[in-house]
Amino acid sequence: MRTNFHKQIANPQAFKQQLLTWSQDFREVVFLESNQHQDAYSQYDCVLAVDAFTSMKTDYFNAFEDLKQYQQTTNDWLFGYLSYDLKNDVEMLYSANHDGLQFPDLFFFQPKKLFLLKGNDLEIHYLTMCDDEVESDFSDIQLTTYNLQTTTDNINIQQRISKEAYVQKVKKMLEHIHHGDIYEANFCMEFYAENATINPLEKFLKLNEISQAPFSVFLKNHQHYLLSASPERYIKKDGERIISQPIKGTSKRFANVDEDETSKNNLANDPKERAENIMITDLVRNDLSRTAQKGSVQVEELCGIYSFLQVHQMISTITSKLKDEYSAIDVLKTTFPMGSMTGAPKISAMQIIENLEETKRGLYSGAVGYFTPDNDFDFNVVIRSILYNQEEQYVSFSVGSAITSQSIPENEYEECLLKAKAMLEVLR
Repeated sequence: MRTNFHKQIANPQAFKQQLLTWSQDFREVVFLESNQHQDAYSQYDCVLAVDAFTSMKTDYFNAFEDLKQYQQTTNDWLFGYLSYDLKNDVEMLYSANHDGLQFPDLFFFQPKKLFLLKGNDLEIHYLTMCDDEVESDFSDIQLTTYNLQTTTDNINIQQRISKEAYVQKVKKMLEHIHHGDIYEANFCMEFYAENATINPLEKFLKLNEISQAPFSVFLKNHQHYLLSASPERYIKKDGERIISQPIKGTSKRFANVDEDETSKNNLANDPKERAENIMITDLVRNDLSRTAQKGSVQVEELCGIYSFLQVHQMISTITSKLKDEYSAIDVLKTTFPMGSMTGAPKISAMQIIENLEETKRGLYSGAVGYFTPDNDFDFNVVIRSILYNQEEQYVSFSVGSAITSQSIPENEYEECLLKAKAMLEVLR
């Protein structure tokens, strides 16, 4: 059982940073930040969950069934992640590429302490075992300060795949497309540093400052960290309604207003970018139809253009209504991994991805989010993110682009570098 409290916050922006800084002493932390982006499906401006009362972590084998049992037994707020390699639980697939991060394939926890901020209104949900700590914790949070200082880290960032190798691999992917094996696939490459020591909180605050993305995350599971500036929602459940918002299509931002508007318009009218988005929208429609009431799958917006600090993006919104016989976990299992990070047809794309990529994706291109006691959920797509294994001193981030029949390998490489810009800036 939880005890709920309400507080009014005079300065929400300052309070968010105090909340995140205060959380650092806990072993388990999930901090979700919307950066004041709002759409029709936004619920909170900021969420913090800390201190596991119960938790589960597992590899991919039988992972969704184990998560279903944990979620239904707990019947409470749960926070955590689904790694990309849960694909091996959904289909007859495998993951054999290099894994320097060594994160569990799936991790969720039931927080003792939960904070939900919307405007100036703060909801506090504490398990009854610790609800006598609310006032002292709230006082401590308000007294918390953090000075963002620039530190000089000795981080030698390397590229797992060279430009020459990248071009050759994309050409092989194009051969698969021309042979009819796939229509589109998301091909990714890793940037990494070994023997690296970073301050995760400092790096997240810098990444968030220069990106201000709507689905940003700071996640800590003991010595595993995710620092994410994700612009993409994977999937949300609100009652019987399911919402997915895949991103496909990227263009540069420019300081010059006219150049920036031209870049935005070029993205909106680019036949290749539109084709990418429409193919993935169709894939998501098909995925949602597996658990949807008949005739309820709708494309609410096709190829909408949205501007973020680093890039312009093309986003579509697809919704459905869930059949009564399907659970929240069934929705995740029948749509995971998200189409924007795989390709079409999905299984063939994932097989080709595994053969051509050189890094196990792990949490990258997975999802972070939460379940509510009402059996709803909301998950992002883990992109534009830094991953850190503190014990192994291994830092990693990956970037990718969608390969279609119209792709020019050198252009796809440049798109990857554009997406890597914010993470490189933070780490260097």
